[in-house]
Parts: sequence; C-alpha cells; structure tokens
Amino acid sequence: HTRPFLDQYVVSRPLYTEDSFTENHEKVERKHKTTLDHVKQYFTCDSKRVKNAALSLVPIVGWMKMYRVKEWLLGDIVSGVSTGLVAILQGLAYSLLASLPAWYGLYAAFFPVIIYFFLGTSRHISVGAFPVLSLMVGAVVTRMVPDGGPTVNITGLEGLSIDDQRAMVSASLTFLIGIFQLGMGLLQVGFVVIYLSDTLVSGFTTAAAVHILISQLKFIFGLSVPGFSGPLAIIYILESIFTQITSTNIHDLVTAIVVMVVVFAVKEINERFKSKLPVPIPIEVIMTIIACGVSYAFNFKDNHGVDVVGLIPDSFETPVAPNIEVFKETAVDAFPMAIVGFAISFAVAKVYAVKHDYVIDGNQELIAFGVSNIFGGAFKSLASSTALSRSAVQESTGGKTQIAGILSAIIVLIVTLAIGFLLEPLPKSVLGAVVIVNLKGMLMQMREVPYLWKKDRLDCIIWIVTFLASIFLGLDLGLAVGLGVELLAVVFRTQFPRCSVLANISGTDIYRDRKDYINIYEPEGVKIFRIPAPIFFANIDFFRGKLLDAVGFNPLRILRKRNKALRKIRKLIKKGELSVTIVSPLTLTHSRESEDETNTEELDQPVDFSDLPVQVNWRAELPASISVPPVDIHSLVLDFSAVSFIDISALKGLKTALKEFIRIDVEIYIVACDPYIIEKLKSCSFFDHEIKTSIFFVTLHDAMLHILERHPPLSVSEKVYNNYPDKMPNSSSNLRSREKIVSKVDYLCLCVVSYLP
Repeated sequence: HTRPFLDQYVVSRPLYTEDSFTENHEKVERKHKTTLDHVKQYFTCDSKRVKNAALSLVPIVGWMKMYRVKEWLLGDIVSGVSTGLVAILQGLAYSLLASLPAWYGLYAAFFPVIIYFFLGTSRHISVGAFPVLSLMVGAVVTRMVPDGGPTVNITGLEGLSIDDQRAMVSASLTFLIGIFQLGMGLLQVGFVVIYLSDTLVSGFTTAAAVHILISQLKFIFGLSVPGFSGPLAIIYILESIFTQITSTNIHDLVTAIVVMVVVFAVKEINERFKSKLPVPIPIEVIMTIIACGVSYAFNFKDNHGVDVVGLIPDSFETPVAPNIEVFKETAVDAFPMAIVGFAISFAVAKVYAVKHDYVIDGNQELIAFGVSNIFGGAFKSLASSTALSRSAVQESTGGKTQIAGILSAIIVLIVTLAIGFLLEPLPKSVLGAVVIVNLKGMLMQMREVPYLWKKDRLDCIIWIVTFLASIFLGLDLGLAVGLGVELLAVVFRTQFPRCSVLANISGTDIYRDRKDYINIYEPEGVKIFRIPAPIFFANIDFFRGKLLDAVGFNPLRILRKRNKALRKIRKLIKKGELSVTIVSPLTLTHSRESEDETNTEELDQPVDFSDLPVQVNWRAELPASISVPPVDIHSLVLDFSAVSFIDISALKGLKTALKEFIRIDVEIYIVACDPYIIEKLKSCSFFDHEIKTSIFFVTLHDAMLHILERHPPLSVSEKVYNNYPDKMPNSSSNLRSREKIVSKVDYLCLCVVSYLP
C-alpha cells in the first residue's frame, strides 16, 4: 500500500505582520560570537584539534587506513604503469612549450608526484606538467633569456649556457609559484578559485590551446623560430613562421602528419569502445617507440636535419637554491600562474571527487601543490599541476588512489635513470604532433559560444573577451582582463537586475510576474514590486527609477504639486474667494492669482491640513483650475524575498523613497524580508513616526489580505461614480476617498470646496 500523493493543501492561520509573528513565536536566544571569540577559538589547542590538524595536513593517513588491497591494488598497478608511460611522453612534449630541454619535463612527472602522494586530497588526478602552465612559464623564460638577444642582467646566471640559464629561471619561477600556493593554503584562501568561473576558464584555456598549437608549428615544420612574449606575441610567431615556410623540413612535416592522423584515429576508437576495452590503447607511447626506431634506423638527425630530443642525462641534477633576482623579476607573473595551476587541478579533482563520492579540501590542495612545486623547483622541475587527459588515463584504467600516482613516478624514474637514452633519437616534431592532438578537448570548447549566446549573452561576452584578450595580449594579461570583465558582469547583474511587477495567480497564494501569465488577478489600487537583488550604494538609484516606472508617477512631484495647491487654496479662503459648502452644484470662477514661488524644501514636507476646516480630497476635481496629478494606487508592496543585504548608503535612499510615497497617502508594505535585515534597520534608526515596523509582513499573501481588508474592492456602481462624480446621487460628494485620514477634524465625505460667485 502506497501513500496517496497530496496535490493540494489547506492552511488556516492568523494573518502575520513581522511584529505579530515575533510576539506569538518566541525566538531562540543565541549568543553571536565576536571577532575576539573567533580569534580565541582559532588559537585554542587541544589533543583532538591537534589530531584533526595532523590528519588534514597528511591526508594519506586517512585513506591508507581504509585501503582495500585485494580490490584496489591491481587496478592501481595497471593505472600507474599506463599513466607513467603517458606522463613520460607528455613531460617531454610540455617541456618544449616552456622552451626547456626535454628532460626537465620528466622531473615534473617525478618530484611533485612524491609530495602530492603524502599531502594531496584527490585520489585520482595525475600530478605533473600542464600545457597551459608550461606555456606561461615558457613566456617568462623566453622573455628573460631570449634566443638571440642579450639576457636580462641577473646575478647568478653569468657563465651559464642558454639552456642552463633557462632551467634556472624556470626552477626559480616554479619555486616562487609554490611559495604563493603554500602561502594561500596556510592563510586558508582556497576560496579564491570561485572567482574563476567555468566560462572564464573555458575561454582562457581555449585561447591557451591556440597559443600551444601555434607554438608547436615550428617543430611540425622544422623551422627555427625565435621565442616571443608579451602582447601580440602570437602575431609575431605566425609572421616568423610564414616568412620561413619555404624552408620547411619535409621529413618533420610528414612524420608529424602521420603521427597526428594515427593518434587521433586511435583515440577516437578508444573513446567509442571504452566500455569494451579493458584499458585504452596507449597509442602515443606506441607511436613514440616507432618514431624513435625509424629515426634511429635512418639517422634523421644527420641525414635529414631533423631536430631530435638529444641527450637525456641518466641521473637527476643536484638540488639548487632559487635565484632571488629571478623572484624580483617574475613575482607579477608567478601569482597568476599559481592561481591558474591550482584552479585547473582543483576543477579536475572536484570532478572525480563527485564521481567517486569523497571530499577534497581546497586549502589542503593549495598546500600540497605549493610544497610540490617548492620541492620540484629545488630539483629544477617544471611547474606542476594536472592535465585532464593524463588524469583521465589514471582514472579510466582502474586507479583508485594515489598509489597509482606513485607507481607512475617510479616508471618515470626507471626511464630517466635506465633507458632514457632510447628516447634520444625521438624527433621533436613527434612530440609537437602529440601535443597538438591532445589539444582537441580544449579547442572543442569553442562549441560553447553559440550555446552561451542563446542562453546567457553576458556569459558569452565574458568567454569571447577572455579568449581574445588571452590570444592577443598574452595569457597573463588575458586572464586579468577576463577576471575584470567577469567581476564587472557580476556588478552589472547586481546593479541592473530584472525588477518586476507581480500579480496573483487566481485561486492561489502564489504571485508571479504579471507579464508572464494570462490567468492573473491584480487588485485595483495595489502595486507589488519585486526587488531581485541586494540593495546597495550602486543600485539604489536604479531601483528607485524602476519603482517609479512601475507605479507610473513620481511621488515627490505629486507631493510638491499638492503643497502648492494647498497654499493656493489657503490664499483663496483667506481672501474670501473660497468657502466650504455642502450644497451642489459647484460654482466655479477663474482665479487670477498666479502661483507664488515657494521653497522646494517646504514643498517636500508632508501635506498639512491643520489650518483648514476640511481635508482636501485629492481624487476629486479641484476648484480654481488647480491641477494635481492623480494617484491611482493606495498601496505599494515591496517584495524583499530576494534581498540578501542592504548597506548604509542604500538604507538612506530607501528611507527617502518610502517617505515620498507615505506623504502622498500611499500605504507601504514590505514583505518576506530577512529578519537580520529588519534588525539592521532597527539598529540604524530606520523607523520613525512615518515609517513603522508594522509595514513588514511575513509573506506577500499576508500583506495582500491585509490590504484587501482595509480597501475592499469597489462595486461596479462605485467604479462608475468614481469615474463620473457628477452622476452620484444628490451630487453631494465628488469622490469616495480611500485614503488614510490624517486631519484634526472629522473627514467630511459630503463636503466640497466651491467658489463664491
């Protein structure tokens, strides 16, 4: 037996203002912590906290205790070997992006992996060289140590070869990137990556893929192209390539094309039949072995002038201290690299954490990558992050933990120390071809542009601006421009949100935009205005403007008109030209009095009837050709359900706006306001004799029921009489007033003001 689905509900409860709700429902008394309390808690130390801190700093202790040897070990071994082979090839290829000798990429697949094994919280990412980060490092390296021109004057680089100088610059830069990442992790600012939206990262990485593609053309064509950096570097590289295109090495070109076609085809097969294949076909490794054999057999280097990887040392270099001069020159470049490297790795780690249901810690990831890059930089490793394709191999081949990562590092170690010499005849054009094929995923992100244009044009603009800025200004400036545009977009969305006028969906307590629905009910004389964003100094004027558009009049202008009209009526009564009668019809004569000049500040004050025997009915026709714009609403409801905060500047503007409506007898109601905002309004002296706490209602429907009780809908005959007051029986009243009475004398419904002949 299943419980029937309830498709309707009925609730019977009192009508609540915020005041009455607070009176009837007692709140829990909570002590709010002060800044001092938070500081004391942060520095409080006990055994439990020390244990938790130790476990969080060394996550391996946590997952190693629950390691399932029988279920996971075989998968980790297969994954580690597969990932290690891919990491070797990508390490060699990505070091070319950084304008470094190939073996430094192998270091990036070994040293950082060891540290991440102990400190990282992701179990599936493969740590090592990342093409975008390598390219950014390469831009700095070629700027400081150009191919042909003089090097930047840096102490400690004298007497070294170009390769050694570049390796030292790269190592120091990697060390500095690690320092920035470690510092951010210790300061618990891992949240900074939330400012890099998926749209921005997509546009940035697509532009980086274009940069990488163009940077590899010199290897594909076998040309000697100097390194360029800075704005328009991509244009200069293309210019240099096309001016030398006739010098293309045909052996490099043919080899690269064959490798690209075969690798691309097999990768498509891997993707299509991944559910049937036990492990993906390691086509890059296979093609690399074939290319090495062919190059060695036909002596490509000497016989055909093909540029090859060359000598790979059979040992690691001794650790070195970073160069402080390089720190000074590259600090501005290192910070965005630290952000980019972490953002990409964290995004990839988050994907696998969700897929395999475990938690990753952003701050700990910063610490792990920071220490990894500091340790790697000391051994002249290339800056490390993660590559999506390499991580995909580690996860898809059965990897369950970072044991797969440490096994991949062992594979790299074996190749580096024992069989690295076998890779010496490998043509660099093959590495370039492998890099280009692996760019497919990033380049295919261009397909997002039409989708973004249809769904969210502001996001599309962010993507395009980030992409173009990164293409033409360089990746560092492009990232800064993209981030600036993204923050401006956030400000734009918050400063100019889509305000709306709501109406009731007939037969329900639901209110929606009146433009979107057919069967709606909009009570006469009531406007419901929804504010869908925080109210702060930058958008308060926008909201006030939208509010005036919604009600169709300017309350301040009407207030001034009414005060001017009262001044004129007082003058006419004082001169004996006006009298109060209860007879009809009206007798009018034209006044020859000109409107006197008045002080604007006096006109902005509330209407004062204290010295008049009656209260003027502003909805009626006034004598002496006095004209005051009509007000066709008696109640204004502001829906604050989406308002998360109000700052002090906006609070003043809001108070002024509400008083303008109150002073022309429009009742104001604020609904669904956050209780903490109400408390802030109280603490900031928002309420006074004009604006009271009773205007706040718990829900929009509570306010509407209250309004309908105070202002029952008019009958058909009453609407006719309102529109044609001269047809009312006995002509004894020219308008039924539905406004609030604020006079010292009784309101005279039957009184009229007329001229004496």
